[in-house]
Parts: sequence; C-alpha cells; structure tokens
Amino acid sequence: MSTDAGRVSAQGPGAPGYPAPVRPPRAPGGRRSTTAVVCLLLGLAALTVAAVGTWAGHGPDVPADVAAFDRVREMWHSEPVDALLPPTLRGDGAGPGGADRTWTRIVLAPDSGCAGAFDPALAKELAPVGCERLLRATYTDATGTDVITVGLLFARAEPAPWSRAAARFEHEGVDSRARTLPRPVAGKDTPAARFGDHQRASWAIGLLPDAPVVVYAVSGFADGREIGRPQPAAEAMLDKQTSAAAQSGLGDEAQGVADGVEAALRARITATAPGEDR
Repeated sequence: MSTDAGRVSAQGPGAPGYPAPVRPPRAPGGRRSTTAVVCLLLGLAALTVAAVGTWAGHGPDVPADVAAFDRVREMWHSEPVDALLPPTLRGDGAGPGGADRTWTRIVLAPDSGCAGAFDPALAKELAPVGCERLLRATYTDATGTDVITVGLLFARAEPAPWSRAAARFEHEGVDSRARTLPRPVAGKDTPAARFGDHQRASWAIGLLPDAPVVVYAVSGFADGREIGRPQPAAEAMLDKQTSAAAQSGLGDEAQGVADGVEAALRARITATAPGEDR
C-alpha cells in the first residue's frame, strides 16, 4: 500500500473544502511510522491550544472549554445539514494504493436520538457520554458498488468526562472490538436499499479529543452480500490482510468517509468560532 496519507475534502453548499486530519502513513509491512505519529500528536496538541485561544473571552463565569463544548454540541441544529454531511466528499489518495476516491450522498436520515443506531455492546460503551442528537447519511462510491453510512453523534458529556471517555476508547481499543459496530442506514430505491446489519464489512469510530462529537462510518457492498466477520478499518487497511473488507477496500472507504465528515465539521467549527469572520 501507498505510504502517502490521503486528504479528504467536502464539497457542497456551506461546506468549503478542508483537509481531513491526516492519519499516520502505513509503512511497509503494515507498521505505522513513529515519526508520523509524533508529528500527528504534536499537531493535534497545537490545534487544541489554538482552539481554546479562539474560544476564550466568554467571561470569568464560563470556562472557555465548557463554552466551546456547548457551542459545538449545538451545531447539529445551528448549521446547515449540507455543511456537516456534505452532498459530495472527495478523497485524494484515500483509497487502496493511494487511489483518489469520490463519495456521493444518497440517503439523508432525519436527525434523531441514538436508540437503535448501534449494536448493544457499542451502545453500552457510548452511554456514559450521552446523546444530544444524531445525524446520519449514507454515501456511495463513484461505481455504485460500495455503500457507507456515516454518523455524527453530538454528546451531552462535559469536557472532563468526555476526555476520560475519549482516552478509554483509544487506549482500550474499544473502537476495534467485535460486536461494537454502528448500524447502517438503508435507502429505498438507492444503491443502499439492501444495506443492513449482515452486510456490514468494516467500520471506523472515534471520539474527537477536543469536541463532544463521535464520528463513525460503516461500509458494505451495495449488492447485498452478507459478510460473516466484519473487520475494523484500522486493521483492514494494513498490508497483507486477506479479509473481504481489506481485499475490497471497504476499510479505506469507511475511514475515508469518516475523515471527510470530520473535516467538514472542523471546517464549520473554525468558521463559526467567536471573533472569526464568517
């Protein structure tokens, strides 16, 4: 696989192009570069410091991080849906072997609570952060053979419990456990008409370190074929994997769409921060 990390941007009304958070490149043999990981962590730290500075100025009675969290958690209804779940996502180098990808939104679910959106094991893991609102959409690739449901869960947790939950997800590998999968959103008369639980091939899920939002995606084949054992995207994207998700690139699809939607969200966070020109 290519060692160049992909860049994903959103296209559509209210959704300016914005590079996705760059994942550490895959080194030969499936091992990630230590230098790239360090650079990524330093970059995230710098982004968080900059964000806190941008969101400051809410007065002595409201800590900047609490005010920032409150502002982001309300974006599900304060921002246009096309800005958060863009009609089109473009992934430069986001596919297998560094191939460019384009995904088109084919299903847009009504905003909702989180009941029924996750397998029971994942719902239990997410319960401590709460569910303010859930936005979901399903995309297809340019060939119409792959379908990917993506979700933005706006959580209720305040900064301290949110940070603990995000750290636990990362350090305990909750996002890669079997039976901790999000569920797809099908769409009648679309390529996702047969996209159900048994068609899930790969998934990616993450809690943003600096905002109360869970970003996830789950992918499968549009032809309705069943997948006996889904594989998390982080594993499916490693070299020399032989699962259906790895061989078909559905791990890359799940991760790429999740990255693209996260990029769109971060673009809106930056554009709407207090003191910024809109």
